[in-house]
Amino acid sequence: MKINLAVIFGGRSVEHEVSVISAVQAMASMDKEKYNIIPVYMTKKSEFWTGEKLMDINSFKDIPALLKECTECVFVRSEGKVQLIRQKIKKFGSNLISDVDIAFPIVHGTNVEDGALQGYLQTLDLPYVGCDVLASAVGMDKFVMKILLKDAGFPVLDCCRFSSFDLGKIDDMVAQVESKFGYPVIVKPINLGSSVGISKGKDRDSLIKSIEEAFEFADRILIEPCVTNLKEINCSVLGDSEAAEASVCEEPVQASDDDILSYEQKYVGGGKGGSKGMATLKRKIPADITPEQDEFIRKTAVDAFRYLGCNGVTRIDFMIDMDSDKVYINEINTIPGSLAFYLWEPKGVKYRELLERMIQLAMKRHRQSSKINYTFDTNILSMGGSFGSKGSKR
Repeated sequence: MKINLAVIFGGRSVEHEVSVISAVQAMASMDKEKYNIIPVYMTKKSEFWTGEKLMDINSFKDIPALLKECTECVFVRSEGKVQLIRQKIKKFGSNLISDVDIAFPIVHGTNVEDGALQGYLQTLDLPYVGCDVLASAVGMDKFVMKILLKDAGFPVLDCCRFSSFDLGKIDDMVAQVESKFGYPVIVKPINLGSSVGISKGKDRDSLIKSIEEAFEFADRILIEPCVTNLKEINCSVLGDSEAAEASVCEEPVQASDDDILSYEQKYVGGGKGGSKGMATLKRKIPADITPEQDEFIRKTAVDAFRYLGCNGVTRIDFMIDMDSDKVYINEINTIPGSLAFYLWEPKGVKYRELLERMIQLAMKRHRQSSKINYTFDTNILSMGGSFGSKGSKR
C-alpha cells in the first residue's frame, strides 16, 4: 500500500513563488511507486488547496484559473489519524479527499519556514519532514541564531539588532552603527531569506535608506559589518542530531559587480524555460577553496547543524574574509531553495534518494517522539467545583 504524502508549499511569505518552484521540482522527483503524492498549495492568504494540476509549474501562470480546477481543503485529526477534507462541506457524498500519513513542507520564509507551520503539523501529531518547531524558529531568526552559535564558540560576525519602534530614533541607530562598525555595513531583515530586503550601507545616507527598506519587510532588522573582500561558500547538511553528513561546498558566482546576490540572480538567472529555483544560480562546484578551508567549513556545518537540533536537509552559508582568511557562518537555511539537491548529486546522492532519506528521518523522529509521555492520568477534574470558577495554579 502506498504512503499518503502531503507536499505543502506556498504560504504567506515573500518567498512564496520560490516555494512553488522548489515543491514542483521535488514532487517530480519523488518515488510515485511508493508514495501517493498529495500537493497542498497554500495561497498568500493562507488558504489550503489541493488538485493534480498543482504539480505542473505552468499552471501557476494563472493562479485564479488554477484554483478553479482545485479543491479548497483543510487538515483534521479524527479517530487517531489525519485526514485532508473539503473546506466547503457537501451535504451528500464523502468530503474526505485523502488520509495523510506524513507531510513534507517545502516552504520558504516567514509564517511557514519559521516554525509556525511545523507547530501546526506537530499539533496534529502528523509526522513531517525537516526541522522541528524550535530549530525552524532559530534558523529563521538571524539574531537568535548568531547568539546561540556565538555562545557555543562558532565563528559569526558581531551585529546590532533594532526593532521598528526604533525608527523614531533613526539618528541614534545610525550613531550606534557608526560607533561600533563604521562603514560599510550590511542591513538585513532578521527573518527573511532569498536576499529580500538586504542592502549595503556605504555611508550615512545609504545606511538610512537601507534601514527604511529593510523595515518594509520585517519589524526587526540586523546590521553587521561588511566583509569587503568576500568569498561566499555554501554547504548542505543531511541528517539529524544523532548523525549528519556534509555535501560538497559550492561558491556562488556573481552575475555582475553587485555586492549582494539579488533575488533575480538566485532564482531567475535569465535562463529559458522558466526558473529552476536555486539550480539556476551560477556556481562553482566544488568551491575554489583550499582543502583546509573545505574541511573546516564542512565540519563546522555539521557541528552547527547538530548543535541547533536540525533535521532533514539544510544549507549553511559561510563567508570567507579573503584579507584575513577568517571563516564565518552567515546563516542557516532550514528548508533551502531546491532542497540543495545540486550539492548532493556530486556526492552520488540522486534527488530521489535525497528525498527518501529526508522522509525516513522524519519517520524516525516521529517514532522516537511517540515513546515520550506527554500526558499522565490525574483525577484533578473529577474533583468538580472544589477549585472555584478561577481554578488554582501555583
